[in-house]
Amino acid sequence: MLERTVGRGATVTPYGFGAAPISNLFSAITGEQAARTVEAAWTAGIRYFDTAPHYGLGLSERRLGAALRAYPRESYTLSTKVGRLLVPAEGGGRDDQGFDVPADHRRVWDFSRDGVRRSLEESLERLGHDAVDIVLLHDPDDHWKEAVEEAYPALAELRDQGVVKAIGAGMNQWRMLADLVRETDLDVVMLAGRYTLLDQSGGAELLPLCLERGVAVFAAAVFNSGLLATHDATGTYDYGPAPEELVRRARRMAVICEQYGVLLPQAAMAFPLRHPAVRSVVIGVRSPEEVERNAALGASPVPDELWEALASEELITLA
Repeated sequence: MLERTVGRGATVTPYGFGAAPISNLFSAITGEQAARTVEAAWTAGIRYFDTAPHYGLGLSERRLGAALRAYPRESYTLSTKVGRLLVPAEGGGRDDQGFDVPADHRRVWDFSRDGVRRSLEESLERLGHDAVDIVLLHDPDDHWKEAVEEAYPALAELRDQGVVKAIGAGMNQWRMLADLVRETDLDVVMLAGRYTLLDQSGGAELLPLCLERGVAVFAAAVFNSGLLATHDATGTYDYGPAPEELVRRARRMAVICEQYGVLLPQAAMAFPLRHPAVRSVVIGVRSPEEVERNAALGASPVPDELWEALASEELITLA
């Protein structure tokens, strides 16, 4: 895959590996399946891998780091996130934030300077790596002041010292990302679910701003958690039941896609990459079969006429 440069020398492939699902998102998978999923991504040419402490209470970092140690460190790009510290917890039970893992730790919000450094150190320990390439502020929605006044300067210092190659922020909304792009010197934003076939709200203001400021965009959650993941459009939307209007829109899109020999998830993967600000589409996967399916879809060209047809019915807005 063609690689694109981000920040001070980090390179990413057009499609990236989102490592939340291999940490038992919604349901458990084995460590062996997680390792095979990473191996399949490598075989498919993916060289950008993203994780976070939040995912599976550290399980994502442990599994991803272990799998990637099979490959030369300089041959791939690795990102993780800061903003949540993992603190040992007692009482047993299961995690209550969507991951099928023991609740042996709890997440504590911390965007302080010390919290950022501690989070990164602990991530490196879980990953079993000496360094990551990209660090992202993770969901600072309710922590603007601390994120801008403490977390961002801490990350900028790490970038200036050459500890990391690029810094940024990842969120499920575009407005605060736009504010961060205006107020700080980020290299990248990871925009989840807000520049997809069904939701292009990030395209009107954030993406043009990023293009103007030279900030790379990583588009994540391009299937909106499931509705766009299959051609019959029967999945969830933003991790909940899909509204009927969006189901109808998705199914109408699928009908139009068929006229051009394209599958709905194929179009969902290709659409964000049309925008010049988008450097990578990060897709969460939990099995080798999902990786192989997505790789085949990503390698299949989508004719420009499809986008024009979708726009003519006001189903999408073209940049």
